[in-house]
Amino acid sequence: MTIASLLEPVTGQPGPAHLAHAADWMQGRTLYGGASALVAYTMATRAFPDLPPLRAGQVAFVAPVGEQIDLHAEIVRQGRNVTQVRSEILYEGRVALSAFWLFGEGREANAVHPAARPDDWPGPPEDNADVSHGFAPAFVAKNFELRHGQPKGTERGATVRRWARLIEDHSLDPVSKLVLMGDVMPPGAMRAMQRVGPISSINWSFNVLDPESRSRGGWYLAENASQHADRGYSSERLRMWDAEGRQVLDGLQCVAVFG
Repeated sequence: MTIASLLEPVTGQPGPAHLAHAADWMQGRTLYGGASALVAYTMATRAFPDLPPLRAGQVAFVAPVGEQIDLHAEIVRQGRNVTQVRSEILYEGRVALSAFWLFGEGREANAVHPAARPDDWPGPPEDNADVSHGFAPAFVAKNFELRHGQPKGTERGATVRRWARLIEDHSLDPVSKLVLMGDVMPPGAMRAMQRVGPISSINWSFNVLDPESRSRGGWYLAENASQHADRGYSSERLRMWDAEGRQVLDGLQCVAVFG
């Protein structure tokens, strides 16, 4: 089922919405984080269709998101160049996701400092082998094609890096695709865990470096790297690059590590 079908009930009008096609995007008892963030982002853009490009987002994953939800969006402040919007998903009468979006018009650059290519660049997606979906969550197996993104024999540390693309094009605009895919990798802390146990994203803050990104073949190199893990939490850096090695998304996340 396409992502367009999932987003169809999001009209931009506040109130109830039934995500009839959420099943293919569920991660356990909740909608996958990237998909739920996209629902909130879509609510903001459909409620206020004349917004400038998205520059940054702050997403709090408060509680599980199910099929029957309520949606809300409001403009917090609208300036000459920047508009800040809050959107929320309510489930069973309580806030399940709260998001704060920063939209900004582009202007003549006064500072130019391109982001660096990733360390240990694995080469383009075409040069890397497919990743088996044997251990992947169901929503990944149904919706994403994965290829290896870390050269064999290298020390992976507490980092998970894969080439990823949607199995179907879904006709998403560039920013919507980045929001949907930006949280697709499991936390890097997974590689540092001493025992098997559940992990859960608590929040996600990110900057959009290229709101017009259209990577070749739809491939993006997605990386989650634990910067520090202890006492049941991991601070993670989330990044994405296009097929040419240009960074398009830069983020930070807090993850709960159980077990």
